[in-house]
Amino acid sequence: MSCLRELEGKMAHDPHFNQGVIGLRRRVWVPGPVIVGAGPSGLAAAACLKDKGVPSIILERSNCIASLWQFRTYDRLRLHLPKKFCELPMMPYPEDFPMYPSKQQFVEYLEAYAKRFGIKPVFEQEVESAGYDDSVGLWRVKSVGLKGEETEYVCRWLVVATGENAEAVVPEIKGIENFRGEVQHTAEYRSGSGFRGKKVLVVGCGNSGMEVSLDLCNHDAHPSLVVRNAVHVLPREMLGRSTFGLSMWLLKWLPIRLVDRFLLIMSWMIFGSTGSFGLDRPQVGPLELKSKTGKTPVLDVGTLAKIKSGDIKVRPSIQRVGHHSVQFVDGSIENFDAIILATGYKSNTPSWLKEKEMFSEKDGMPRRPFPHGWKGESGLYAVGFTRRGLLGSSIDAKRVSEDIEKFWKAEAKHLAMTIGRSFTFQP
Repeated sequence: MSCLRELEGKMAHDPHFNQGVIGLRRRVWVPGPVIVGAGPSGLAAAACLKDKGVPSIILERSNCIASLWQFRTYDRLRLHLPKKFCELPMMPYPEDFPMYPSKQQFVEYLEAYAKRFGIKPVFEQEVESAGYDDSVGLWRVKSVGLKGEETEYVCRWLVVATGENAEAVVPEIKGIENFRGEVQHTAEYRSGSGFRGKKVLVVGCGNSGMEVSLDLCNHDAHPSLVVRNAVHVLPREMLGRSTFGLSMWLLKWLPIRLVDRFLLIMSWMIFGSTGSFGLDRPQVGPLELKSKTGKTPVLDVGTLAKIKSGDIKVRPSIQRVGHHSVQFVDGSIENFDAIILATGYKSNTPSWLKEKEMFSEKDGMPRRPFPHGWKGESGLYAVGFTRRGLLGSSIDAKRVSEDIEKFWKAEAKHLAMTIGRSFTFQP
């Protein structure tokens, strides 16, 4: 392609772009996009690009695909949504997988996906920085290997696929550094088997906090759940269908507020008033709240029954932590053996991407909300920042691949025309 050949020519004659090893840094020219992150979003982007005939390279800081799922999730985890809503592009789940695949089954699916599309990420490459070089119209992506070796990848397109859950969120809690018991984030939690007989305080009442509390209870621990804010808890299934699937179907015919009202009525019929046992609901409905803020409603898998029975206690926000005790904002004090922070994850994009227009420095998310946050300037793209899970990642991956394909084909056509004009034919 002519433009790419021109850029390669610039690189060959520019001392800043000499190929090979310079000092301790190796430079690599990538004709297609560089994708940062080998989770579901990165794999989906690479597969869609390959389907369009566009080569790419994935850089991954861990030693495997989907490291979040493999190393930082609890054992009992299953997909919260039915598998048909969690497929990556061009490959369904095996028919014998259950409706809600387990953590291990999901990892197997991703490994099969990478194998099917011939995706081979470059592992143990932590991206240290990525910035656009205006002087030559290229991205410089600098990474560090496991042994400290440095590599700079030079490319026209950069796809950020590190996602919304790259780093654990650890809140500031007064006095927690003095706590004598165990403190861990859910990124480190695997099973409640090590907490048998212990009093455990779980901080955070999202899907993870609810499920970890249930897991602790099932392993004969004594969990308490800190509920700091109002939360929508919905049954995972309604009327014999998944709540998510039913909601998506209703939204085809009804406005979001009517669907929210239906969901809340059904939830009340199934659960009763969640406020009566400490789980107040927000004023805004669950789908509208998700659309406006990205806050996901909790899909109950049995935790509410344990809260109702008293096996899981609900506590208000923490005021301060002592050596063995926790004081809550209502003045009550209780001793605990361990504290588990189910306080979620965040994007780490601001720590390495040297760009301020597309991504917010505050939260590392695209400034433009879904469905407009997938494309930036100068060949910058995002996959997996929609706050809509795997379905959102698939939508992003398709859009990104289609957009890059247009440039790729246009340059290929231009090259063919240039070659054609270089020949003259005699009659």
